[in-house]
Amino acid sequence: MPSIDIGSLSLEQKASLLSGADMWSTHPLPEAGLPEVMLYDGPHGLRYLQDRGDTADIYGSTPSTCFPPAVAVGASWDPAVAAQIGAALGREARALGVHVVLGPGVNIKRSPLCGRNFEYYSEDPLLSGVLGAAHVRALQEEGPGASVKHFAANNQETERTRISADVDERTLREIYLPAFERVVTEARPATVMAAYNKVNGVYATQNRWLLTEVLRREWGFAGTVISDWGAVHDRVAALAAGLDLEMPGDGGAGAARIVAAVRAGELDEALVDAAVARIVELTGRVAPATGGLDVDGGHALARKLAAECVVLLKNDAEVLPLDGVTRLAVIGAFATAPRFQGGGSSRVNPTRVDAALDAIEKHAADRGQSVAYAQGFTADGSDDARALRAQAVEVASAAEVAVVFAGLSDHQESEGYDRESLDLPAEQVALIRAVAQASPRTVVVLSHGGVVSLEGWHDDVDAVLDGGLLGQAGGAALADVLFGVVNPSGRLAETIPLRLQDNPSYLNFPGEAGHVRYGEGVMVGYRYYTSAERAVRYPFGHGLSYTTFATGDLTVTATGDDTARASVTVTNTGSRAGKHVVQLYVATSAGKVRRPARELRAFTKVALEPGESRTVAFDLDRRAFAYYDITRSRWVVAPGEYRIQIGADAHRVLHESAINLIGDKGLTPLTLESTVGDWLDHPIAGPALLKKMKEHMQGMTEQEAELAAQHPDGLRMAAALPMSKLIAFTGDTFPADFLDELIRVSRAA
Repeated sequence: MPSIDIGSLSLEQKASLLSGADMWSTHPLPEAGLPEVMLYDGPHGLRYLQDRGDTADIYGSTPSTCFPPAVAVGASWDPAVAAQIGAALGREARALGVHVVLGPGVNIKRSPLCGRNFEYYSEDPLLSGVLGAAHVRALQEEGPGASVKHFAANNQETERTRISADVDERTLREIYLPAFERVVTEARPATVMAAYNKVNGVYATQNRWLLTEVLRREWGFAGTVISDWGAVHDRVAALAAGLDLEMPGDGGAGAARIVAAVRAGELDEALVDAAVARIVELTGRVAPATGGLDVDGGHALARKLAAECVVLLKNDAEVLPLDGVTRLAVIGAFATAPRFQGGGSSRVNPTRVDAALDAIEKHAADRGQSVAYAQGFTADGSDDARALRAQAVEVASAAEVAVVFAGLSDHQESEGYDRESLDLPAEQVALIRAVAQASPRTVVVLSHGGVVSLEGWHDDVDAVLDGGLLGQAGGAALADVLFGVVNPSGRLAETIPLRLQDNPSYLNFPGEAGHVRYGEGVMVGYRYYTSAERAVRYPFGHGLSYTTFATGDLTVTATGDDTARASVTVTNTGSRAGKHVVQLYVATSAGKVRRPARELRAFTKVALEPGESRTVAFDLDRRAFAYYDITRSRWVVAPGEYRIQIGADAHRVLHESAINLIGDKGLTPLTLESTVGDWLDHPIAGPALLKKMKEHMQGMTEQEAELAAQHPDGLRMAAALPMSKLIAFTGDTFPADFLDELIRVSRAA
């Protein structure tokens, strides 16, 4: 880091450092020895533009490797995959002279309609956080910095620049903040990017609670907070809230406002100095471009990693892999013109692109198989769908297995707008059904950034292979999985519902009148489906393999009042080497809040040869058992029973073992404004109150006792009343000194 005496800089110089110089760089101060910092889009490839004033060109960036986007990496359930992508991005950033890579995105997939879901990992905060931390850690080990985004509650594209995400604090703490918290505390990203949207009525870029109280004070973030591009509405308010760098440049308008506010006594110059110090720290990432992009190595890595992300959803009669098949039919426009990334700011100009048909023909030639191709449909629906379908049926009827490549096109999902439906285009559904009727066996391969419905055709086909978006080498990777060169090991990182209406956010997405209410609370994704016992097409965590696995010997022991250790043995019981994802969930009803049926609390991916066994262990810290108590503003482990579950997925529990945890000994202090219910639930005050009531009843007249007997649950009926109100209604039943003593005891507990 350059050694700069910030006190020697003028106020104008300092203020200039806090806004971009142009679209992609910070202001340099050559006279002070401060270089510019180059910040460019990721997160799965670099969108490096030679023209720094250009933000609209999403096609003309310098070629770089397009690795699998987050939608695919999430399905890998493998931090090693995320880390290898992060490291490769770090190397390519160094080659191009990029100092900060804008990514990864760790926002939660609240609704399957979010147009930017392809840039996010999962509907679960643990999975998102573990993968995001692995990505950031590996990227920064190569030198450049990362920018974890979009902080926070950025879960839709509709009105994203002004919508207020109205979220209660428990839901924020348990669902929408933990992935950021894990990345910040474990991987220490160089920057955090504040989102466009408001959080509970306050723009994220001006939200002091988010940027200072939570991010800096609670989590200890010491890096630079930057804005999403154009997300700052009040430069002075944003700086006061904790935002350091406004991007992109605004011609000096923001700097002028900062100078004026300081001189008017409206802004403490110490805040300016602190932000400048963090920008100076960021310049330590600056290094000259090394050149020499490893095009071949990047592509080979992209192919290897893409295959790790493919999810085998269905495989009736083991139609896959394509062994022993003489005649193959390949159908669908995506077989020759693959859909491999999303639209918008993360769109990468790839160094090359693999088409699935080319790779399939090569694999088939090596095995003496024939391949016939039919387009079947066009991505933009411009040609005669009926004629294309008829041609595909003819090709499929002459094959033993037809492989249909289907999915969503570029214009059907993108940054900037949300989807309106989960359905595949109608012409593709008609094509799949027609091919399935004509072909002895049918395989569907899906390419999409957000969940697509399988209804209307799922039961007609024999196998479904979900590729998500796999990056520039995805076509070859899909062929590797189809032919069994790679055994599929992906698992769904988000639920595939039977209907859009079943999704918990359905009635509260995308909001209205400038607000979107997160009315489902913590019941997001599988947490809702399992708790409501709602059937789904495929659950979170689902994925098949070409081999089989068995789990057993689950042991769980408490290692403290609020921690535990679990171990389980996994065995490959099939004939092929493969990888298995061990998923550990925790279920409990302990505590005063409604809790999901189960929550993912640990996972790992293990590679096993046929017949090989391995025992894996998980150390579960207190957060694995905690909920966020808004009355105490902290995480609480309630005393009680916790069931440790090993799941095949979020819906199917394979093994379970229960433990009892002492949990937090401290109890919520009582006051006269605490409800009667709070007093009755208190382990000390509750029995004392009931005893006092019985004593009072013993002194009643016969008529009073008879009346009281008619309402034996009188105290319970008054559970919602503040204790002060009950006192007013009951006179001397509960004397003041008696209640004062119970309040004292509750505070000491």
